[in-house]
Amino acid sequence: MTRPDDADEFSFLPAQAAALGSEVPAARRVQLPLPDGRTLSALRFGDEAPRVVLLHGAGLNAHTFDATVLSLGEPALAIDLPGHGDSSWRDDAAYLPAVLAPDVILGIEAWAASPVVLVGQSLGGATAAAVAAARPDLVAALVLVDITPGIDGTGPSQLRRFYERLSFASRDELLDYVLSFGLGGDREQARRGIVLNSRVLPDGTVEWKHHFARIAAGALAPETRTPGDWSDLEAVTAPITLVRGTLGFVSPDAVADFRARLPHAEIVELHAPHNVQEVAPEGLATVIRSQSARVR
Repeated sequence: MTRPDDADEFSFLPAQAAALGSEVPAARRVQLPLPDGRTLSALRFGDEAPRVVLLHGAGLNAHTFDATVLSLGEPALAIDLPGHGDSSWRDDAAYLPAVLAPDVILGIEAWAASPVVLVGQSLGGATAAAVAAARPDLVAALVLVDITPGIDGTGPSQLRRFYERLSFASRDELLDYVLSFGLGGDREQARRGIVLNSRVLPDGTVEWKHHFARIAAGALAPETRTPGDWSDLEAVTAPITLVRGTLGFVSPDAVADFRARLPHAEIVELHAPHNVQEVAPEGLATVIRSQSARVR
């Protein structure tokens, strides 16, 4: 069994792999200098060039897909979106799909063997749609995880409330706060996410690692979003699969709208909240694996 290169960042993988009955792949962090001086960061799993690329949601980071990658059992690339994880923050704090997509395209070109199965959850899903619309040559299949342009207001409203508080006395206090919103899985799953997505300041207080927390209230406000913009998805030529968490943010009405607008798309439902990749990793991996057969 191969071991991760970084004992700290990847220290959770062996226990997760044991629980899932899978092997621990070679894992390393990669960095890409961007033309404007920023850096794009990602996690690369496996020794071969990946044909599966994963994009996380707002306020998360690439490690949210750890369990999914372990369940998948094939090379994969999980990218930290700008402003998240180890990727640089944007000075303009613009974290919109059309703004994020060009950086993701550069990452796929640098690190992956295209065309890829592009998987995106929440904000990552909207970004993935923008990538697939702009560069169809890079995307063999698109998998959206608990996100559609027709998503109702419940999810963003919940996230706005979640990010109203940005500082905590300890990681245990932050853990209790996260669990009170029911956004992730069990306590151990949430603890892993918190360790990888927060930092302890010199005075002992804890804050989120990502830039999005500082701007979420404005970014998620109804007046600053453009709901119902289907232009990217309608321009995608690759096969599309929507994975809906039955306890997530995509309502039955949004699913019906999605089916009417994109009748050729496949829809899969998994019993999970919005963070499907953390709570139902094996189910999501099965969906991804079925699509990755297209690029072999």
